[in-house]
Amino acid sequence: MITKEKVIEACRTYQDPELGIDVWTLGLIYEIKIENNNVFVKLTFTSPMCPYGPQMVEEIKSDIKKRGAENVEIEITFEPPWRPSEELREMMGV
Repeated sequence: MITKEKVIEACRTYQDPELGIDVWTLGLIYEIKIENNNVFVKLTFTSPMCPYGPQMVEEIKSDIKKRGAENVEIEITFEPPWRPSEELREMMGV
């Protein structure tokens, strides 16, 4: 049985291929819903032109399924556009 904590754990272990920071810390995960062992995740990318987008979606889906989800649906959104937090900007040295 999947839990929100397991989904978050999957997001914390998946690193953005370009930035090398996990997608949870980056703030790319906007929403997580679980119903009857089915997971819905709303996420964004650091850029609408992210060349790794499809790869990221498939790898995150796979990792969540390995943690016990029956089905995983991932919705990509760019509303609101991703903006790194001040703390994240400091981590990245920007």
